[in-house]
Amino acid sequence: MDDTTGSVFTSAVSDADKRSGLRDALNSGELQRWPGAFSPLVAKMISDAGFEGVYVSGAALAADLGLPDIGLTTQTEVVQRGGAIARATDLPTLVDADTGFGEPMSAARTVAALEGAGLAGCHLEDQVNPKRCGHLDGKDVVPVDDMLRRLGAAVRARRDENFVICARTDARTVEGLDAAIDRAKAYADAGADLIFTEALATESEFERFRAAVDVPLLANMTEFGKSELLTAAQLSDLGYNAVIYPVTTLRLAMGAVEAGLSEIAETGTQRGLLDGMQHRSRLYEVLRYAAYNAFDDTIFTYIRPGEPK
Repeated sequence: MDDTTGSVFTSAVSDADKRSGLRDALNSGELQRWPGAFSPLVAKMISDAGFEGVYVSGAALAADLGLPDIGLTTQTEVVQRGGAIARATDLPTLVDADTGFGEPMSAARTVAALEGAGLAGCHLEDQVNPKRCGHLDGKDVVPVDDMLRRLGAAVRARRDENFVICARTDARTVEGLDAAIDRAKAYADAGADLIFTEALATESEFERFRAAVDVPLLANMTEFGKSELLTAAQLSDLGYNAVIYPVTTLRLAMGAVEAGLSEIAETGTQRGLLDGMQHRSRLYEVLRYAAYNAFDDTIFTYIRPGEPK
């Protein structure tokens, strides 16, 4: 970014360029790694760490609001948080749009709102409404035709053809792997650009899904769930196009917060925690504090044309 211009306040890459870049990346043959960001600051850290994209998890967003992932968050909350995260980095951002927050027309409005907020894409799932976390038991899926209507409305609602519509199927643990594959094929035929199959169990299941479905595929490597944690190299060798680590940063952060609060409660000081903290100087570096100061200087030292110096 140019440290002396207004780009300090937002991404230096246009929304359209992020979307076209995401399209190209999904077809590049290189695995796209998208850690989850639950805040704009985390998105900046993801960018600094050299990843290819940012993911906004519905589970992480709900947890950050103090809610379980059972369909309680609203479209407005997801659009606002997703947009703030997308503006914080030059990377493309994919957001979890749950079931579209209602009927097919609601899914269409959701896509329009997310596109307007600067997201590069979203995924819609085939669970019933209200949904449940994809790695928990007790979830259910809608009939295929209902999901096709949901996807069809979403595809028609986008204005930028490069906005990625990802279809997520939760059928693996409800109807079985064969049914999940059949659903994925139908969703691709309905216009989905990317397929996200939730809760595959083993590497062989990921391999079988890849062999059966001829569109870009996204793998979910969430901790403590139903899926074996495969490495980026393994997923790349299997032919997957993208991988998300949806709640990893939140779990890391909350683990540190919990341990730190216990330490302060027991010892009465945070002195023993300093080595594990992000230093103020590093935080200012991530926030580009110097760039904001430089921009501020150009305002307060500005002289109008013809004005005496």
